[in-house]
Amino acid sequence: MKGFDPDHFVNHETGQSANQGIALDIAAPNLKESEIVELVGRVAVVTGGASGIGRGMAEAFLEQGMKVVIGDVEPAALEKTVTELKAAGGDIVGAVCDVSNQDSVDAMAKSSLEAYGAVHVLCNNAGVAGEGGPTWKRSIEDWNWVMGVNLTGVLHGIRSFVPIMIEQGDEGHVVNTASIAGLLAGSGTYGVSKQACVALSEGLFSDFAQHAPKLGVSVLCPGWVKTRIIESERNRPEAPRQTQREEAPFGALMRKAVEDAIANGLEPRAVGDIVVDGIKARQFYLLTHPWENMIEHRMKNIIEKRDPIGTSPPGLQIPGLPEESKD
Repeated sequence: MKGFDPDHFVNHETGQSANQGIALDIAAPNLKESEIVELVGRVAVVTGGASGIGRGMAEAFLEQGMKVVIGDVEPAALEKTVTELKAAGGDIVGAVCDVSNQDSVDAMAKSSLEAYGAVHVLCNNAGVAGEGGPTWKRSIEDWNWVMGVNLTGVLHGIRSFVPIMIEQGDEGHVVNTASIAGLLAGSGTYGVSKQACVALSEGLFSDFAQHAPKLGVSVLCPGWVKTRIIESERNRPEAPRQTQREEAPFGALMRKAVEDAIANGLEPRAVGDIVVDGIKARQFYLLTHPWENMIEHRMKNIIEKRDPIGTSPPGLQIPGLPEESKD
């Protein structure tokens, strides 16, 4: 079969090098002995793979010569992406999957094995944003939805696929998509869910070290990336769309600021390349932007017992919040 050509359907040239991702490498030396250096012929599963970062990962994996299974809750978008990537020469299949439902993820695991016989890389990438407004005004339905996808969805992927990967006895890797919000002080369903995802991933690192040393794990904490995350409402299941955007002018200004920052963000494919390099090196923390000063600011707040006053990421100015730390 011909090789995968990412330029067959779109030009993803951004000028961004994969090594522009900033990461803190804390893996013990003995865990590095099982690096996945060669990805050709291996199988990757990506949830939320029909668009955004998930599609960027799929494209990067295909270019490495991998076989890919993408899952997504949107059937039409899933079919479109699979068709386009197949036309570009990719060995790829799709599976409709709601990560908030364990049975749905189990079914995706079964179909992945039926298609390719193994799974070597699992990317728990599906994610949604939530309502705006103060913590106490966000509906319990919104909390359940966001946590169900961004945290429990990741756990479902781990529960479905990790036993399979361990049973194979081969090297493997799990990538959990959190956010830069998972490393910074903030409020809301999204920030809480992403901080929980980071904590879950850190715990998984320890679990693998003790019980499954052939498996590695990374937590991806992207900054501004050109995705449709702010349009997550389109996939909300049954709950009414009772957002707090009516709390203008702050709500409207905040949404516009985020939309602009996303529009000027990284191409998803650039993030996919960062993930590929991270998997090969078994690098745990994967960041897409050089924003370590903000992480340091938060750590100083904790160490020095200061109030958890955050800073806005570059490219976003939130009213009342300083754009950059003075530390």
